[in-house]
Amino acid sequence: MSNFVAMKVIYNRFIPFGSYHGLNLFGTIFVQRKWGKMEAHELNHEAIHTMQQWEMTYAGFYLWYIAEYLVRLVQYRFKTEKAYYNISFEREAYANEHYPHYLLHRRPMAWVKYLRQSS
Repeated sequence: MSNFVAMKVIYNRFIPFGSYHGLNLFGTIFVQRKWGKMEAHELNHEAIHTMQQWEMTYAGFYLWYIAEYLVRLVQYRFKTEKAYYNISFEREAYANEHYPHYLLHRRPMAWVKYLRQSS
């Protein structure tokens, strides 16, 4: 994980809900204890999200994320998992989570190139 993205990980019993392993809110990662410690690639994935949030001034990130998720839901006929994995922010994070130095070389707003791609 890059040295210049500060994140705090909070292990707890309730957040996030469902089968999600982590929830990144303003650079703080919430993980249910039942999932155990986050692995390096998971932390890197969340560091990418933290950078995305920062460059979109947090509120912009969350508004775009929700709007794009709703568009993807319609695009993929309400298949929630497919919609989630095709959000441009998620596509960038999953594509680069195994590259520990990705954030050192990442261009600003790099997630934009994932808008047109879908799986």
